[in-house]
Amino acid sequence: MHTGDAAPRRRRKPSYRRIAQATGAVGPLGIGIAALWLSVIVLLPLAALTVASLDNGISGFIDAVTAPNALASLRITVAVSAVVALINVVMGTLIAWTLVRDDFPGKRIVNALIDLPFALPTIVASIVLLSLYGPQSPINIHLNATKAGLIVALAFVTLPFVVRSVQPVLIELDRDVEEAAASLGASNMTIFRRIVLPTLTPAIISGAGLAFARAIGEYGSIILIGGNIPRDTQVTSQYIQQQIEID
Repeated sequence: MHTGDAAPRRRRKPSYRRIAQATGAVGPLGIGIAALWLSVIVLLPLAALTVASLDNGISGFIDAVTAPNALASLRITVAVSAVVALINVVMGTLIAWTLVRDDFPGKRIVNALIDLPFALPTIVASIVLLSLYGPQSPINIHLNATKAGLIVALAFVTLPFVVRSVQPVLIELDRDVEEAAASLGASNMTIFRRIVLPTLTPAIISGAGLAFARAIGEYGSIILIGGNIPRDTQVTSQYIQQQIEID
């Protein structure tokens, strides 16, 4: 009779299906569907755009993107978008802080209005801004065909990106840490700078990046109030539209 220890059983290598079930992975079918959808929605249009931009060869592409008006529109677009992103970093963070930390009448209405630029057609926003800040402004503020008008229009459509990026982080922020710091004698500014701001920084950067990217490609909200003046208020999206109409 064999009295020794039984030989250890050889462990089976876990199958991909078991790993997927344990980790929540979608598996090969899900990956294939995601890759197909990404290709149809993103990669194919980008590939078609690349091919179309090289119809006249690389030299023709370089001449098109280095034309004086093209470079001027690009400089205006980047500069205005950067200013808008910085403004919304400050104001968007302040609004998110107010919505999370303060209680006031109409708070739910204000919170819902933050998403209005997402739902409102951008051309409607341009009409509203033109009627408010155009030549017949009821408040006697004329921003039509100025860079200030571009900034106001782009700030309107990009504000929700910063607010909605910062707001959830503020909601989840542990208030006990702030209260402990205050009990130890830390000032409000010190608490914000040493505790709150480091936690909010990734969300602020994310919101600013989204706002900047949206402002770079925005067209509808600035089509009327911007004026489309070459080398003054013409942004890249308007310049591209102008070139399409010429061709």
